[in-house]
Amino acid sequence: MRIVVTGKTGQVATALAERAAEHGVTLITVGRPEFDLVDPQKGLDAIAAAKPDAIVSAAAYTAVDKAESDAKTAEAANAKGPEALAKLAASLAVPIVHLSTDYVFDGAKPTAYVEEDNTNPLGVYGQSKLAGERAVAAATRNHAILRTAWVYSPFGANFLKTMLRVGAEVAELRVVADQIGNPTSALDIADAVLTVTRNLRDWPNDEELRGVFHMTGSGEASWADFAEGIFAVSGSLGGPSATVARITTVEYPTPAKRPANSRLSCDKLNRLHHVTMPDWQSSTHTTIARLLSPRA
Repeated sequence: MRIVVTGKTGQVATALAERAAEHGVTLITVGRPEFDLVDPQKGLDAIAAAKPDAIVSAAAYTAVDKAESDAKTAEAANAKGPEALAKLAASLAVPIVHLSTDYVFDGAKPTAYVEEDNTNPLGVYGQSKLAGERAVAAATRNHAILRTAWVYSPFGANFLKTMLRVGAEVAELRVVADQIGNPTSALDIADAVLTVTRNLRDWPNDEELRGVFHMTGSGEASWADFAEGIFAVSGSLGGPSATVARITTVEYPTPAKRPANSRLSCDKLNRLHHVTMPDWQSSTHTTIARLLSPRA
């Protein structure tokens, strides 16, 4: 199976490149300058020339706070870019897997969100990602939209790596404790994406495999819980450790509003694609052990 994935240096694209061989996949990554989500038309010929069996739309504008003052770019990258990719996938008669986010919800629900729940993004980033979902769905029936959340990995910039870096410099960190979600390893996302993509390729007429799915690590945590888990593992392995001071969202204001509840139910993904995501604690341990190894 040949897959074109957008993004070269993002966490998920990097994880996909690492996992592809294990899944028997030839992966072609495309990114700037030859392909730019903000101006995708110029890169579509190169994607078509790669003759993919599927397209994975992983690249995105993810600067949540910056998006509040840069709505035009966020909309172009997160809505217009995926729309162009989905139209190309339709013209090539191949499936597209598009990554989305928990930020399409407002976080007011007291329990985990399911795919059928009403969306109501609180900020520009979530609005642009929801527009991207709708554009992909409108452009081709042959799609799977995978909403994920709280992504971390050994690659790039993310919460886990920030905690390890700052925890090596200070004795105590203030971390928000009233936002709850599902920490998710990019490497686990990569394995799930490759399985879903193969299912779409192998079962072209199965409508149940298409549509919107939630795809996050098993288990839930607040940001403070996640930080405490990171430092417990890191400390046990001889790495940085710090005390976590649990604070409220009000005590840590940001330009963009965050959902208080980001929990996503993955029952539909488990039932139809037979994908069960690992629990976040075990994947966190694996990631930290890798980062702390002498080879890292």
